[in-house]
Amino acid sequence: MRWLPKIYVCFWAVLLSPIGCSKNNIERNPYLPNVPFSYQLNLRLPSYNSLNFAGGGHFIEEIGLNGVLVFNLNGSSFLAWEATCPNHAIETCSTLSLKGVIAECGCEASQYSLATGQLLNPTETNTTPYSLLFYQVQKVGDALLISN
Repeated sequence: MRWLPKIYVCFWAVLLSPIGCSKNNIERNPYLPNVPFSYQLNLRLPSYNSLNFAGGGHFIEEIGLNGVLVFNLNGSSFLAWEATCPNHAIETCSTLSLKGVIAECGCEASQYSLATGQLLNPTETNTTPYSLLFYQVQKVGDALLISN
């Protein structure tokens, strides 16, 4: 029975060891600075009618860096993305445009999924592309609250 305390101590040493507790550093996209905002969108307004249907999207110019793309994922879930191409420095051509369920960069025609934010047509030179910058969306009644 002398081995029981040693096993007990070893068990707690392993359980409480810092292995697996390392911090995961998330690399922020160097091309897109943080611009704090909060915006409320009323889904009853005719200008936002496209957001009342699954797969519908809308461009809001007044917020974000170059605007925000709002997307109705499935009829009840909404996503909001920065409307600036995330894979190069901000230029006059880097505003994304809506093409159905795709966002397209005006500089080099990079295409991004509005459902996932992922780059759909990577090039050989862009081996580690950034995805679209996501913003928080909360649905409260007939309003969407969009913020970062």
